[in-house]
Amino acid sequence: MDLAAQDASVLLEWYKAMGVDEVIAGAPQDWFAKLPAPAVSVNPSVQPRTPAIAPARKAPARQDAPAPAPQVPGLGDAAGVMAARELARRAGSLNELRALLENFDGCALKQTAKRVCLSRGSAEARLMLIGEAPGKDEDEKGLPFVGRAGQLLDRMLAAIGLTEADVYITNIVFWRPPGNRTPTPEEVQVCQPFVERQIELLRPELLVFLGNAAAKQLTGATEGILKLRGKWLSYSGIKAMATLHPAYLLRNPIAKRLAWRDMLAIREALDGGPRQG
Repeated sequence: MDLAAQDASVLLEWYKAMGVDEVIAGAPQDWFAKLPAPAVSVNPSVQPRTPAIAPARKAPARQDAPAPAPQVPGLGDAAGVMAARELARRAGSLNELRALLENFDGCALKQTAKRVCLSRGSAEARLMLIGEAPGKDEDEKGLPFVGRAGQLLDRMLAAIGLTEADVYITNIVFWRPPGNRTPTPEEVQVCQPFVERQIELLRPELLVFLGNAAAKQLTGATEGILKLRGKWLSYSGIKAMATLHPAYLLRNPIAKRLAWRDMLAIREALDGGPRQG
């Protein structure tokens, strides 16, 4: 392998590590191509004070350039959020909410994601867990927390005697952000009415926020997750707790001991009494 090929291979591996694992545009573009320099016309017999500059020619349109992404009206503004809230209110069940969300075009993330990723688990669960956003594996399967972080979450739940049939898992955003980037505030806000409606329809006994993003968005908390975790919070009268996101635990295994304490507290709370109907 020559030096150029080695450099390209290293660069691609770095992109993969950073989460850039797919191409959004349909065709490659040379972003380093230079436009033609503007032509300058000067009369050699007479030296004018200012040289006459011919207008720059427009670069020919690239036939292979992708069309610009369509604009979604009302994205993230008050009207867009109100439209999402009105649509979410129509759902009389979690299945109806899923069907409405499938046809919702108010979040721009839908344009680049493969499928909506709403929830997995039981519609009768006492425990509801809320994360941040789907990743590549979730986008492929249309289910939240099915990649490495989700597998760790399942093991954590199993350690306190819970399976997928005992919990309901969702996120605050339902489409994968390109490259697994952090969702924008506008993307989160336009999805929030659907998160709130899920909570209203499920009526869980306990809420668990997986990571800082969900805790801050739904409770208004301002502390960092390491200070916030392990404390009992409240959301619309529902007992809630923030804990460390499984993806954080994969990067920082030593923090698993803190998450284990949270899991034990959650188990104890579930054992404290029957579900309030």
